[in-house]
Amino acid sequence: MRLIDVNGEQLGVVSIREALDTAFDRKLDLVKVAPNAKPPVCRIMDYGKYKYEAEKREQEARKKQNVMNLKEVRLTPNIEIHDLKVKARNANRFLKDGDKVKVSVRFRGREMGSKNLGKEVLDQFIELTKDEGMIDKPAKMEGRNMVMFLVPKTE
Repeated sequence: MRLIDVNGEQLGVVSIREALDTAFDRKLDLVKVAPNAKPPVCRIMDYGKYKYEAEKREQEARKKQNVMNLKEVRLTPNIEIHDLKVKARNANRFLKDGDKVKVSVRFRGREMGSKNLGKEVLDQFIELTKDEGMIDKPAKMEGRNMVMFLVPKTE
């Protein structure tokens, strides 16, 4: 097998027994790096330290990930302007935190006949949230709901 030192220097092609003895003398581990190679490649290293450092790198990568949650704001076609402003303020807060916002207008009973009111409500909502967010998916009907998605603005 081909043996590689702690510093990355090649010690050449040696027998398994010789590689194990070298690792034991240095109080380190013998790790197979490329078992399918001809001859197989092994490395002398501190395996515990290697695993610890790999775990730390993985934790750092996870820490830097941007997690985007989905928040929902529900409206009705005949919502009052003050209530709409309160909902828009909440949506702006969600967008500022980096979350995606699903805005849905729920139609009940006879309200299904006046879908244009729902579209107007969504247009007003867009106007109130234009500073913090932008439209990801425009408004469309899904059953009895008109749904639209907003995402935070990227600078």
